[in-house]
Amino acid sequence: MNSWIQIYQSKITSAEEAVAIIPNGANIFLTGNCSIPQHLLSALVQRARTDDIHGLTIHQILTLGDASYVAPDMAGKIRVNTMFISPNVRQAVNEGRADFTPVFLNEIPKLFREGIIPLDVSLIHVSPPDEHGFCSYGIEVGITKPAAESSRIILAEVNEQMPRTLGDSFIHVSKLTHVVPVNYPLTEMVQGEPGELEKAIGAHVAELIPDGATLQLGIGAIPDGVLYYLKDKRDLGIHSELFSDGVVDLVELGVVTNERKTLHRGKIISGMILGSQRLYNFVDDNAMVEFHPQDYVNDPFIIAQNDSMVSINSAIEVDLTGQVCADSLGHRLYSGVGGQIDFVRGAARSKGGKPIIALPSTAKQGAISRIVTELKPGAGVVTTRNDVHYVVTEYGVAILYGKTIRQRVEALIGIAHPDFRAELRSQARAFHYI
Repeated sequence: MNSWIQIYQSKITSAEEAVAIIPNGANIFLTGNCSIPQHLLSALVQRARTDDIHGLTIHQILTLGDASYVAPDMAGKIRVNTMFISPNVRQAVNEGRADFTPVFLNEIPKLFREGIIPLDVSLIHVSPPDEHGFCSYGIEVGITKPAAESSRIILAEVNEQMPRTLGDSFIHVSKLTHVVPVNYPLTEMVQGEPGELEKAIGAHVAELIPDGATLQLGIGAIPDGVLYYLKDKRDLGIHSELFSDGVVDLVELGVVTNERKTLHRGKIISGMILGSQRLYNFVDDNAMVEFHPQDYVNDPFIIAQNDSMVSINSAIEVDLTGQVCADSLGHRLYSGVGGQIDFVRGAARSKGGKPIIALPSTAKQGAISRIVTELKPGAGVVTTRNDVHYVVTEYGVAILYGKTIRQRVEALIGIAHPDFRAELRSQARAFHYI
């Protein structure tokens, strides 16, 4: 019997027994996105409700589904610190029952590696070990690998249904403190079809994307609208913090080949994925796809090594000078910085690169403009006006790079909804912008 098999078998236990070793006051990392270790998390919540434990802090990024660990009855027992606000913790953050740490996605691994956020325990979710005893982190590598490597206790769910993803994405069984064998389907985030609005935005964005470009795009209706119009492009590549099912479509159509990338030619580079079982099947043991920690994938200087790098990010509102708010609704915290700035700055430094901000021109069924004279009080400036090159709505493209304030104002009014253009122009005159 291989020595690693004996080591592995000696670590097998139940989720309840695994979390029983977590001490009071521990700092815990929770693997997120579609990769939450559900049995371990459930056992931890149950222990918090039945045992005398207190002072636990869960550090996370984006999580999906049930969030009983931020319920009011967890006060004093478990407190969440999230570095990206997902819907299931948003209310707790805005009620002061959970914390939010603003940080660039590329810098989160540094917080763990340098002990700025010290970690005692990591709850992770991995694939079964290969013949050499290495488990893959699967569909969430970018933050989980640095967190696990920075923790003294690693509690791992080993799921028969976790894809074996490749790249810098492995941990040896000898590094695991406890192993909890499981067999359940991963959480899916199935994307709907883009509507006419998203397709209109996507059509304008697609016009900015040349053949051979390398793309960063996330998930949601606008990225899907862009993907809809890329079917006639040639030799596109992907270098993105995450991707979803739409990329699989383009690979199967021969649009995404990665053959003209100047960095990692022939490879899709990412840190994580969110999508359907079809996507998970696609990445399983697929040598075209490499996963890496987020401090590599999102490093602007790495990103910039891709010629014709095109980044596509969204916004909540953009003011007439080009300031982009993407993380809050006024004072109400909504999401986070994520990788927007990482890729905006990386694409800006790329030879032939294009950083793009794309958003609908209005919100609340057309009741309010998302192109505004000034951001709401308390709104966070995620991307400064100095960083913005292109802003796209369903009404066209505003090129802001190298433009004066007067020129920016005219360009942004030109892509605002027609119902708001006169008001925006009047306010711009009052501010002496034009």
